Amino acid sequence: MTQENTSIDSLLVNIDQAAKLIGVGRTLFYSMHSTGQLGPVPIRFGRRILWRVDELKRWVQAGCPKRHQWIKK
Repeated sequence: MTQENTSIDSLLVNIDQAAKLIGVGRTLFYSMHSTGQLGPVPIRFGRRILWRVDELKRWVQAGCPKRHQWIKK
């Protein structure tokens, strides 16, 4: 029996992972989220605040529009 290397790519990430994914620091990411410069809206699970990886990637590919523009799409 052989073991396969399996990796699970996260569908949701926390603020630190989301900031790293788009290439900014945690403080800037939080500031962008608070001021509406960050398009994607997080999902809340109890106390956890998570962002969808696929949405963050699409947002960057779309040119990082502000939240009000992103939501219209």
